[in-house]
Amino acid sequence: MKYYILIVCTIVLNAASQLLLKTGASRLEKFDFQSTNLVKYGFDAISNIYILLGLLTMTISMVTHLLSLSRFDVSFVFPFISFAYVIVVVWGVVFLGEQVNFMRYAGIFVILVGTVMLAMSGR
Repeated sequence: MKYYILIVCTIVLNAASQLLLKTGASRLEKFDFQSTNLVKYGFDAISNIYILLGLLTMTISMVTHLLSLSRFDVSFVFPFISFAYVIVVVWGVVFLGEQVNFMRYAGIFVILVGTVMLAMSGR
C-alpha cells in the first residue's frame, strides 16, 4: 500500500510540470515558424524560471514513475497518469481562465471512469 504514494507523486508532479511550463510559455513571445529569432526564443525559454521549474518537476515525475514501474505492472500504473489531465484542466479553468466546453468535460468524465475501472480490475 505504501508504494501507491509513488503513483500519486507522479500524477501531481506531472500536472505541476505542465502548469509550470504553460505559465512560462505564456510569458514568452508567441512562437511561429516564420520567426528568424529562434535562438533568442530558445534562450528566453531556458532562462525562464517557470520553464526551468517545469522541466525539473517533469524530471522528478519521471523518477517517481520509474519507481512505480519497479513495483507495479505498467498496465496498472500508466493509466493513472491520466488523472494529471484532470488536474491540469481544473487548474487551467480556475487559475488560468481557460474555457472548457461540454466535449472536454465529457472527455474528462470518460478519463476518470476509465481509470477507476482499470484500477478496480486488479492485477
